Amino acid sequence: MTTIDFERFSVLRELESSTREELALFLSRVQWQPGQHEELSPGVWLLAGGDAELITTEPRRALSVGSILDPSSLWSPLTARPMVHSLTHCEWWHLTYGAFAELKRRAPAAALDLLEALLRHRDFTTVAEAHPRSRPEFVNVEISGQAHRVRVGTPYHDLLPEREEQLPVVAALVDNKAVSLNQVVTSSCRLEPLTTRQWEGQRVYRHSLALLALEAAYTIAPELKVRMGPSVGFGRRILCEGLLNSALRDFATRLEAEMLRLRSSGLPVYEETWTVAEARDYFDAHGFKDARKLLDTWRDSTVPVVSYGSVYVLNIAPVLTRIELLDGFFVLYDDNLVLLVYGKRSEHPPKPSKTMPPSALAAVGEFEHSTPPASTSSLLLGQAHKNHAVERQEQAWLQALGVTSIGAFNHACVTGSVPGLIRVAEGFQEKRLTIIADAIQRRADEIDIVCIAGPSASGKTTFIRRLSVQLQVNGIRPVTLGLDDYYIDRVKTPRDPSGDYDFESLHAIGLELLQDHLRRLLAGEPVKTARYDFVEGVAHPAGGRELRLGSNDILLLQWIHGLNPAVLSNIPPERVFRSFCCPLMQLSFDHLSSVHASDVRLIRRIVRDRHGRSYNAAETIARWPKVRAGERQHIYPYQVHADAVFDSSLIYEMSVLRVYAERYLLEIPDLHPSYQTGFRLMHLLDRFVSIYPDQVPATSILREFIGGSGFEP
Repeated sequence: MTTIDFERFSVLRELESSTREELALFLSRVQWQPGQHEELSPGVWLLAGGDAELITTEPRRALSVGSILDPSSLWSPLTARPMVHSLTHCEWWHLTYGAFAELKRRAPAAALDLLEALLRHRDFTTVAEAHPRSRPEFVNVEISGQAHRVRVGTPYHDLLPEREEQLPVVAALVDNKAVSLNQVVTSSCRLEPLTTRQWEGQRVYRHSLALLALEAAYTIAPELKVRMGPSVGFGRRILCEGLLNSALRDFATRLEAEMLRLRSSGLPVYEETWTVAEARDYFDAHGFKDARKLLDTWRDSTVPVVSYGSVYVLNIAPVLTRIELLDGFFVLYDDNLVLLVYGKRSEHPPKPSKTMPPSALAAVGEFEHSTPPASTSSLLLGQAHKNHAVERQEQAWLQALGVTSIGAFNHACVTGSVPGLIRVAEGFQEKRLTIIADAIQRRADEIDIVCIAGPSASGKTTFIRRLSVQLQVNGIRPVTLGLDDYYIDRVKTPRDPSGDYDFESLHAIGLELLQDHLRRLLAGEPVKTARYDFVEGVAHPAGGRELRLGSNDILLLQWIHGLNPAVLSNIPPERVFRSFCCPLMQLSFDHLSSVHASDVRLIRRIVRDRHGRSYNAAETIARWPKVRAGERQHIYPYQVHADAVFDSSLIYEMSVLRVYAERYLLEIPDLHPSYQTGFRLMHLLDRFVSIYPDQVPATSILREFIGGSGFEP
């Protein structure tokens, strides 16, 4: 609960203790530096510390501790706003117009008591008449295509439904920008509800769930250091320092129960603005090192923070203001991993598919039947354990460099460590490539095919070329077979629910022809491979080049279905080596927010498509949901079958991609549906120090997206 000395304010002294307790839940604390000028937003401003002056009156009016600034905007938003100048460090308590509306909804008796006290005493400063500027009391707001005349200061949650098409409205789209629902109307705008049907709405929902998890963790175990870890499909890891085995399992059980309790309790949301110094003190005191380090390169004079009660985080994305809408989640424990899962708990128990080899997978029916795990839990556990094995290795060298967060990375860039960071990052990837090539060499007598799969913009093309080099160093000659040439005739291609050709479907490929060619190649026969005419959309089953595998040759197959055992069901499992390629590293902003791997891939694709394929950023973003849907259906369910996982992310890449992506994102028209994602990505990139691409090696995976690759012909 917010701590405030009501005795300092004459108007509020007579309030009942119950009213004070209710009011305190809706007050936001704001810190000002000496000399700061601000135009106050609607609502009651209580000066709790320091000295200031009202500069929109003549002469200027002094403000001191106990001053209450113009609460009349609670019932009549001003047509003009006061300007205040801080003479010393000032501390304010602010009851916003939106917070007052929420107070009226949740505690109408307390709201009425407050209004009566204000009207009875009128012991506050009124400034509307003294302000030289004039603003309209009403503005035009277009809501879902219909014009409405709306009073300035009306909260967005008063204008939008709680649900739309039975889905929760998680935020407001104001001129295509996502904002929290408790923000208020300040000018004419276009207003739309953002629901979980939309990709950006799902992000708000999951971000809010993670904040609720941190709040619940603090409630049940305030002494623990708990933070949110990497995203894993439809879930996210929760990191609990110092807990293992039964203690961690017990924590996971208690955490889920507390999250459910808090969700039903109707917690308020605290959105506050702190000075940089105050934020540093808070993050230092609570051991939140990542957030503290980020403030070293913070460009603003204030820091927005948000909380569901006790744990404050950087307010860099909207959160749900009505947490009772956070329905459908559970906490999963398995082998010292804790996952926050988005969705209902499955009736199917998790199957033991974590890091098992093909022989063990066959024992539980996954490998020989070539189906994904039957439950969400099993799928996420498989992905989490696979990824965690790679993350442990990465954390070792990141710890050695002292670069474990975005703030620490920015600090390293500012202090001149860029060349070293690039060399170490590239060196780590080269080492991983060597390890994978050596693993293939150790099984060279039995492996005939290497399948490589990964989502869009994961760097598969460069990965294959660099892996080919390492295989040749090991005395193995890689032979690449292009599976795109095995498409069936376009007119026979299956269509997706929207009616478009579904080229990512397993049935878009002539699977029987491919399996026959592979069988004959592995038998040592010469094979006239297929060719597909992409212009005419016609398949030529024997129109490609002739291949024949020698004794030291190995076949490389890159395909979206490369991890699905059904593709090579006629080939013994031990003769196939499967590799999964994807950016996995997720550096953190603070103890809640990290850079999502899918955002890294999307920014990569925006840059590549814009200057390499003549697609603008708006088009790339518009296609992204369909791309992601294909990945979730055809790639991630089969990640558990990978023999090797290659993390294609580079610690420095966002700083390089920023140089290109910012301009491409600015080209998106503000009326375009892609603008909301583009606007969010611009703010994401803005938190990184820019690095120009001069020192990026020609063999780097990053060159696949920014150009200048040494593998290009």
